[in-house]
Amino acid sequence: MVARAMQGPLLALPPPATRHPISLARAVMEDSPHVMMAASGADEFSIEQGLEQAGPDWFHTQERFDQLQQFLSRNRADASDLAGADYKFGTVGAVALDMEGNLAAGTSTGGMTGKLYGRVGDSPVIGAGTYADNRACAVSATGAGEYYIREGVAHEICARIRFLGESPQEAADFVQAETLEMGGSGGVIVVGADGDWAYSFNTPGMYRGVAARDSHVSVGIYGDE
Repeated sequence: MVARAMQGPLLALPPPATRHPISLARAVMEDSPHVMMAASGADEFSIEQGLEQAGPDWFHTQERFDQLQQFLSRNRADASDLAGADYKFGTVGAVALDMEGNLAAGTSTGGMTGKLYGRVGDSPVIGAGTYADNRACAVSATGAGEYYIREGVAHEICARIRFLGESPQEAADFVQAETLEMGGSGGVIVVGADGDWAYSFNTPGMYRGVAARDSHVSVGIYGDE
């Protein structure tokens, strides 16, 4: 009798990727004629620019892995509830105004647990999750990306500041309210061309902080802070 070992398919580890995606986004802005690059072309450009690469271990966190396993154990009939509040988001965003009056926004996300193949969220979409215009403001968003894309949240806030003369807080609150009416939840951080800043969110809390010249540093988590 000959025993034959059962062998499943070999799983290839993903190749190294850009360790700091914001650095790659800046390189695309400064060293290419494009606004957005994706997939293997972005990886190749990153390597050409000499940006630091990292293997799968750098991007692995046990909490996110456990969330994925929990999701995969479900009997999912469709993806209609993927934007719900039960799914965790891992977005980190920053907005800044420098001493020469230039505005900048950067947004990096861990994605959405259980998303379908090929899904793109709002973080890399200019005008949805990220936008900066020296004439108005800089915005970075976090939350239910599908709704933030539909609303064009970041650009909508800047447009209200630029054309209606609203303050960052007024514009952010108005657009956040519209997004909530559509069914989306999340928040934004905003800094205006005059240095005025704001944050607005329609969730119980949002990790946030602000630092400005001649001003104290402040941080907050919940809405009443």
